[in-house]
Amino acid sequence: MGGGTGLSVMLRGLKEKPLDITAIVTVADDGGSSGILRSELQMPPPGDIRNVLTAMADVEPLMADIMRYRFSSGEGLAGHSLGNLILAALTDISGDFVTAVRELSRLFAVRGRVLPAAEDAVVLHAEMADGRIITGESKIPEAGGIIRRVSLEPADVEPLPEALEAIQNADAILIGPGSLYTSILPNLLVPKLAEAVVSSKAIKIFVCNVMTQPGETDNYTVSDHLQAVYDHIGLHLFDYVIVNDGVIPEKVQTKYAEKGARPVLLDREALEQHGYKVIADRLVLFRTYLRHDTDKLSHHIYQLVQDWISRSPAGNP
Repeated sequence: MGGGTGLSVMLRGLKEKPLDITAIVTVADDGGSSGILRSELQMPPPGDIRNVLTAMADVEPLMADIMRYRFSSGEGLAGHSLGNLILAALTDISGDFVTAVRELSRLFAVRGRVLPAAEDAVVLHAEMADGRIITGESKIPEAGGIIRRVSLEPADVEPLPEALEAIQNADAILIGPGSLYTSILPNLLVPKLAEAVVSSKAIKIFVCNVMTQPGETDNYTVSDHLQAVYDHIGLHLFDYVIVNDGVIPEKVQTKYAEKGARPVLLDREALEQHGYKVIADRLVLFRTYLRHDTDKLSHHIYQLVQDWISRSPAGNP
């Protein structure tokens, strides 16, 4: 469960494992191409869904590049992703967004299922520590200040039934990596989804971000991320926390520090005091950006899931 780039990166490695994967993706995005299509066509935002579909697709690299292609010029086209426009067209042809996602999944031979958390788009609000209320997922990180809590409008949004069923039948539930307040928590704020996660006997794993996110998690430690989830849900959800403990080169840290980001500090003792089991490894790769090492990350996840199933009666938690 999640959204944004982090979920897509993780899924690229995880889809290679012999697992039946369902990705549940937030529908709170209101920025860029997604925000324009959401506003003008009255449809859920397609961007995060498109990223996840592309990550889980079994297609030639050229097709993935086509889905990611973003127009740089053209009146009305500049800034739009071609994949977003394809999803918008399929939504119009099929009559609803969920069917459009299902059909594109079939065309792209997606390994698993990709589901929006809800059939309708939601509006995300953030209450800041200074009392301000910021409305809109894209505006929250730009607001400056400390986020106290986030909420959805409508608060009683109904989840997609297939998403609810996937959680209820899961052997493992993974949340993260991704923007804590604008990608991860919006899924858990859908009331029935949160209830399903809480009541599930599946192994529950939190994959923590490598770097803090300016405007969202400035100076956060790993335990601060989990405390934010606890503050919103009222329970310690997770059995395991997967974190990076690899050293990030000074040059890379300096590059990120210029934008206000720094490595998320692993405060292992605080995590273990709250009952979390910590899986720490060198989980970062740096090319143009820092990203999780998908091979290592998927290996740890797969091992945890296999061990969990093997310890459960009849192989079913």
